[in-house]
Amino acid sequence: MSLAAHLIELRRRLFISAAALVVGMVAGWILNELFVWDAIQEPVARVAEARGDDVETALVFPTLASAFDLKLQIAFTLGILLSSPVWLYQIFAFLVPGLNRRERRYTLWFFVSAIPLFFAGAAVAWFVLPNIVKILTSFVPEGSMSLLTAREYIDFVLKLVVAIGVAFVVPVFIVLLNVMGVLSAASIIKSWRVAVLVIVLFTAFATPSADVVSMFLLAVPMIGLYFAAWGIAHAHDRRVAKRQREEFGAEFS
Repeated sequence: MSLAAHLIELRRRLFISAAALVVGMVAGWILNELFVWDAIQEPVARVAEARGDDVETALVFPTLASAFDLKLQIAFTLGILLSSPVWLYQIFAFLVPGLNRRERRYTLWFFVSAIPLFFAGAAVAWFVLPNIVKILTSFVPEGSMSLLTAREYIDFVLKLVVAIGVAFVVPVFIVLLNVMGVLSAASIIKSWRVAVLVIVLFTAFATPSADVVSMFLLAVPMIGLYFAAWGIAHAHDRRVAKRQREEFGAEFS
């Protein structure tokens, strides 16, 4: 294909992705009205009910347009999640013509496994959210008021969901690089200190400032998944080495 043809193809893929995002945002707005917002604020309601009269806990909207802005933010985030199969497929379809058969197989495997794993990570984040809210609000002294700004609370929830979703996908990317022969298991385990540092910095960015508890809860599973990816890569490298020894004899022993 010529450069002009590539640009036309890219424009078409971007238009389809944008249309899917708009449809996802509309669906996200409807879902937010039906149950999403009630589910998001439920942990705060649980904390307020459990603490009783000792500490008053509630979400507040400090500006006139903050409630509307939050609905748009939630709808946009849900739109990205709901339309992810479409725009991820568009990325794959745009890249496939430039890949050989082996690269296509690995790339397809990555996309097929990454989507459900991301949603699984988001589900895990949603599951642990009430416990995190309970822990963080437990430090409020008795007799005080815990008024949570709605925007900061929503940012925290969305960052938590996205961060853990990404954490579930990263090991797949590491294993993919190993299977493609780009990254060896020895390199993965050799770089574990750097990986831990990067994970800690990422979780610090994904959580509110000075929120050590949430950063710790995010970092631990990501580190565990990194070493799980190393285990899979190590097993793959051993199978490859064994197959090479069987095919070429002592040369690869």
